[in-house]
Amino acid sequence: MKTKIKIFISILSSIIVLVLGVAIGSVYVEPLKILTIIFGKILSQPISADLNENLISIIWDIRLPRVLAAFLVGGALAASGTVMQSILKNPLASSYTLGVSSGASVGVGLVLITGFSIPVLGNFTLPLIGLLSGLVTVYLVITITAQIDRNMGNTTIILFGMIFSLFINAVTTLIMALSRETLPRLIYWQMGSFALKSWLDVKILAVIFVGCYLILIRYTNELDIMTFGEEQALAIGVEVKKVKWILLILSAALTGSAVAFTGVIGFIDLIAPHVVRKIFGSSHKLVVPISILFGGTFMVACDLVARILVSNSELPVGAVTALIGAPFFAYVYFKNRKVR
Repeated sequence: MKTKIKIFISILSSIIVLVLGVAIGSVYVEPLKILTIIFGKILSQPISADLNENLISIIWDIRLPRVLAAFLVGGALAASGTVMQSILKNPLASSYTLGVSSGASVGVGLVLITGFSIPVLGNFTLPLIGLLSGLVTVYLVITITAQIDRNMGNTTIILFGMIFSLFINAVTTLIMALSRETLPRLIYWQMGSFALKSWLDVKILAVIFVGCYLILIRYTNELDIMTFGEEQALAIGVEVKKVKWILLILSAALTGSAVAFTGVIGFIDLIAPHVVRKIFGSSHKLVVPISILFGGTFMVACDLVARILVSNSELPVGAVTALIGAPFFAYVYFKNRKVR
């Protein structure tokens, strides 16, 4: 199948899932009505009298921000996973398996408990703290792993990342136990959810996401070159150390902002790059944007399942992604061992 056809099918599938994400809920809304409401709001035109205010509010104020937030978070995590797997030349590397998500969650948890806010940044405080916490975690994991295993073997990186993640999760649990007043809020946030997401959340996520993507897309050639090894990249003229840290910072920014707004949601960043590389090949000019599209679409689908699987209740979306991602992780791990 030609690449253009694959891209067209991917975009069409994404649009269908996004529409279903907005349409399906306690009240089903026809796609045509959804489009009427969206275009009416965007163009500031009067909306048909057949659509009552409650329905308009459900679509515009509740479901649409939720679906867009899910898409942006899924896309951000997928982009982060793509970069980490390429930089570390490790098919199991991701912000979740390396403990970046857990590290970011500690920083964000402390902000939620203390109510800390940077006056100039306001609502950007959470994603900034998430970014910094995630970056510190990446640095610690890579630095300590290098001391343990100079060859930076796949198994060593993954095992230490997971051990570090367990340690960070223990710290988070301790923080939660010592802050009983904010405990319900912390538990709800840590489970991962897109409920009650507003247009402000979507705008902040979009600003961070678009900014990181515009920088990331400039390094696709370097990512392609670095997959052949650092020595070859240096010989060609790539400033490997500088590029690696720029890309790691971008990955931490994407993961940290996602964790800040929705809690810890794992395995999207592991699954998306694998699936996309299987279908579209290894060129990062295509892998990065299609991974974002796949990750965003997959996240919206998982959130939809979390909403409708149990009647009159909502499952944590992190649990849904883990149910799919954990077997996928095991498959990739044992497949690679078998190849050796």
